[in-house]
Amino acid sequence: MKDLFYAIQDLFVNFLFKPMDALKALELENWFAANTISWIFLIIGFVAMVYWMKQLKIFNDNNEEDKSISSHSFL
Repeated sequence: MKDLFYAIQDLFVNFLFKPMDALKALELENWFAANTISWIFLIIGFVAMVYWMKQLKIFNDNNEEDKSISSHSFL
């Protein structure tokens, strides 16, 4: 049973965390390069927000939104 836990430790420490160790070493050389994944996610989120706002404007311009005060039956 003890060997199973050592095998899990070995898997994570020596294999699955290698990309994180590489990013840790890269951060000492270039901060922007080490955070490229974060920049990519920020750009994707910004593009998705702009797309969402454009779609909301399209529905608002077509008057498809129910803007009555009691738009739900339970209100």
